[in-house]
Amino acid sequence: MKTKILALLCIFALGVTFNGNAQKLKKFGSSIEKKIGPKTIKVPYTDVITYAGYASPGNEDEVKDGKKFYYIYVWVPAVAPEIGVRMMSPVGKTKLKKAIVSEAYEANKGSKDYFDTYITLERSDITSKDNISEDAVKSANWTTLARNDDSGEMPKIPSGRKYNSLLRYKSQVGNPTKALTVGLYRIGFTTFKKGEVKGTFLAEVAAPVKLPGVVMAKTIAELKKGL
Repeated sequence: MKTKILALLCIFALGVTFNGNAQKLKKFGSSIEKKIGPKTIKVPYTDVITYAGYASPGNEDEVKDGKKFYYIYVWVPAVAPEIGVRMMSPVGKTKLKKAIVSEAYEANKGSKDYFDTYITLERSDITSKDNISEDAVKSANWTTLARNDDSGEMPKIPSGRKYNSLLRYKSQVGNPTKALTVGLYRIGFTTFKKGEVKGTFLAEVAAPVKLPGVVMAKTIAELKKGL
């Protein structure tokens, strides 16, 4: 029995070294929990998209409430019961398996710069991929569904503090503005304190069901190429 329990726990662990330390970025767990022996674990999301990028001063997409925000756009082609988002900085020695690797990351992957991540999940009123354009995105109405600053589930930043971010958002079916329907979403990220955002980062968007056709990109032009 002990052997079986250990084997199951291994299934839910992702043996990825973070920043050369013993810490590991585990499988992205959903809000669904299961007991395995004496432990309670979060059942991993079945659909996860990973994006590796680099944020640099002066390239922010918007200044909001005095903070410099950067956005990653996500096209969600089907209704989702839940969406999870997590981000860590720096990427360090994390192995990028099946990740979308940006040119900015490739050019700066040796950088030791990092930032205290603060993330948001936002949904727009654009519900057809045919209506996606630079102008449409700028004039769209964006609803913030969830936000997170620090998560105890994430690896520590090099300073030793748990300042990386993770959020889970369940669809509110009875509320049209809060439901996870087909449409254009974006992950907003910045730092908790006002100032420059600089460093490599790893962002993941996940769902408990397979969502064929999800596209994730830093710019609208890149997003449209993948649609």
